[in-house]
Amino acid sequence: MKVILRNPSREVEMAGPVQVSVLLERLGLNREAHLVIEDNALVPGDKMLGKDATVEVRSVISGGSNAQ
Repeated sequence: MKVILRNPSREVEMAGPVQVSVLLERLGLNREAHLVIEDNALVPGDKMLGKDATVEVRSVISGGSNAQ
């Protein structure tokens, strides 16, 4: 499977099929701090990704507003 990572941008090949949570663990990434996207949709941690899947992994960015 092709995994597209951001910050820094790079692509890696991983063996599949694999569950999203296991993929993140293999990449050394925290599930709560990363989003996994397949076909422009967020995928849950228990989803099984196929061996031919292409997924994107992005860091979760949260922020607030200073609007008053």
